[in-house]
Amino acid sequence: MMKGFSFLVTMAIFALASSLASAYDPSPLQDFCVAINNFKSGVFVNGNFCKDPAQVIANDFFFSGLNIPGNTRNRNGLNITLVNVDNLAGLNTLGISLARIDYAPYALNPPHTHPRGTELLVVIEGTLLAGFVTSDPNKLFTKVLNKGDVFIFPIGLIHFQINIGETAALAFASFNSQNPGLITITNAVFGSNPPINPDVLIKAFQLDKGVVEYLQKAFAPN
Repeated sequence: MMKGFSFLVTMAIFALASSLASAYDPSPLQDFCVAINNFKSGVFVNGNFCKDPAQVIANDFFFSGLNIPGNTRNRNGLNITLVNVDNLAGLNTLGISLARIDYAPYALNPPHTHPRGTELLVVIEGTLLAGFVTSDPNKLFTKVLNKGDVFIFPIGLIHFQINIGETAALAFASFNSQNPGLITITNAVFGSNPPINPDVLIKAFQLDKGVVEYLQKAFAPN
C-alpha cells in the first residue's frame, strides 16, 4: 500500500515539474484577470493583482492610438508603441501583447532580445531587412520584407530590423507574452547602471580602452 502511494506521489511531482518547466505565461483558469495596482481589493496572479470581476468594465479591454504615427526623431529613427499589460490591464494572464513600430528612412531597430516571448512581425508599409541569430553556433537568418510579409523571431534570440527603403516604414509586432521584455544589446552592455568594468568589455569585444570608454559614455542612461 505504502509502495503504491509513494509511486503516485513521485508521478505527481514529475507531472508538476514538467508543467512548470514548459510554462511561459500561465494559462488562465478564469475568463479574465484584469490587472489592478490596489492589492487590498484584488487577488495576486502572475505579477499583478486581479480586479474584482464585478467592477470590470469594457475600457479595461480597450486601447486607442495605434493609428497614430510615432515620433521617429531620435538616434535610431525608430518609435515603438507598446500595447502590453502595463497599459492594457485586460491583457493580464492572456499571454499576448502587441507593438506598433514606426521606422524613418534607413532607421534601425538595433539588435535586441525578448526574454519572455516569440515575436511575429507584419510589415504594413515599406521595405525592411530583418534577421535573427541562433544560439551556438550563431547562425544568421535574414530576409528582405515588403508590404504584407511576415517574419518570426524565436523567443530569446537576438534579432533586428533596418529600413532599407527611402521612405518611412511601418510594422506591427505581436508576442506570445503579456510582457515579453526587452534587452537591447548595446544599451545593456555599454549602458548598464552601474557600468560594467571596462577591462571586461575590452577583452570581450577586443576593443581599445578609448573605444570602450566612448561607447559607455554614448550609451550611458540619461
